[in-house]
Amino acid sequence: MWQYFLLVALVWALVWLVRDRQTLPSVKDKHVFITGCDSGFGNLLARRLARRGYRVLAACLTQKGADGLQRGCAGHLRTTLLDVTCSESIRRAAEWVRAEVGEKGLFGLVNNAGVADPIGPTEWMSPRHFRHVLAVNALGAIEVTLQLLPLLKRARGRVVNTSSVLGRLAANGGGYCPSKFCLEAFSDSLRRDMYHFGVKVSIVEPGFFKTAVTNLESIEGSLRHLWDHLPPETRLSYGEDFFHKYLQVQRLIMTFICDGDLAKVTRCMEHALGARHPRTRYSAGWDAKLLWLPASYLPACVVDFALATILPKPAHRVR
Repeated sequence: MWQYFLLVALVWALVWLVRDRQTLPSVKDKHVFITGCDSGFGNLLARRLARRGYRVLAACLTQKGADGLQRGCAGHLRTTLLDVTCSESIRRAAEWVRAEVGEKGLFGLVNNAGVADPIGPTEWMSPRHFRHVLAVNALGAIEVTLQLLPLLKRARGRVVNTSSVLGRLAANGGGYCPSKFCLEAFSDSLRRDMYHFGVKVSIVEPGFFKTAVTNLESIEGSLRHLWDHLPPETRLSYGEDFFHKYLQVQRLIMTFICDGDLAKVTRCMEHALGARHPRTRYSAGWDAKLLWLPASYLPACVVDFALATILPKPAHRVR
């Protein structure tokens, strides 16, 4: 009996492989709007798509980022400014996109803009820390998508949302993990709602990569700021030794886990845009495939014990 199951699995794998490699016949007239193009994944993706012939509409937070992207970029690439936390900025960007794409509609939307700081123990956070990260990573992406959905439906286009493996498994405190969990849920519901309109929705879940969002100096500075502003009783309950060991753990993660090859992520985004049958989810990075995603399927008690063992112990804890 097991031979039949093996045969079915083999046939399914071959069919999937053939489907996965089928691409669109042409991308020359297809507009793609990308958020968060000042640096990192968005910046690299915009350049790669422009070279491949897409008509790239790149949104940057700053004029400096827009100018830097525009310089020396081959192919059709236009830039605009966008703050995804500001509804008026999103409205202006959507009007600009409508003028650019005309009656053809928008083929691709890549929600890439994101922030991570502050990351740290949950008790060290204030509500405003959560609001800021959620506003960029989740609510901003949702509002941009809602503004551009009519154009995406017109072109039977694609939405690519940049989530994270930490949208599957919350490994640290702060607003980053909740924001990515939110984006995962939004992507799933949007994909099902858009099924009959021909709009495909994909989620890219990178592991840990070296970008401006995961800059070690920024993370350490943020942690020091949080620590310095904690109430005395909270600092006493954790202890100075906990703080320094927590910083060491962050340095180890940045040194030994973070990947510097951003193309591993942008290749997933390119496939989601250019494949005839884009995948629902893409994982990028060795740690995503071999560490975080497998761990997300383990019993919670196992993951809790593993993370509690890796992370430092507070000075005054229940024994």
